[in-house]
Amino acid sequence: MAGNRNARINEEIMKALSEILPTVKDPRLQGCMLSIVRCEATPDLRWCKVYVSALGSYDAKELKRGFKSVSGFLRRELAHMLTLRYTPELVFELDDSISYGVHISKLLNDLDIKHDEEEEELDEDDF
Repeated sequence: MAGNRNARINEEIMKALSEILPTVKDPRLQGCMLSIVRCEATPDLRWCKVYVSALGSYDAKELKRGFKSVSGFLRRELAHMLTLRYTPELVFELDDSISYGVHISKLLNDLDIKHDEEEEELDEDDF
């Protein structure tokens, strides 16, 4: 049961942070599109690791500094939105899985493969 509770809390934290993040005024977080990929809170809710993906041009060090700077604000707003005994301390990690997926998708789309013509040739050879 505790695992299910923790999963629900992770989802609620992720949803709340997704709503709060666009209101942040830090210029280090303004240059790219940010999305929260997942959250992993410890069972005692003292810490929560937040995986963030950024699309666009950004400096990873400046982005991490920006998140460290606004973590107090985000934690306070999270406490107002959620009714938990403890509001976890937020630790941000950059996750490049979305940008990696976009890169792989672009590479696959750039391949010059003719599916329709190959299928027609195979059908004609069968008869």
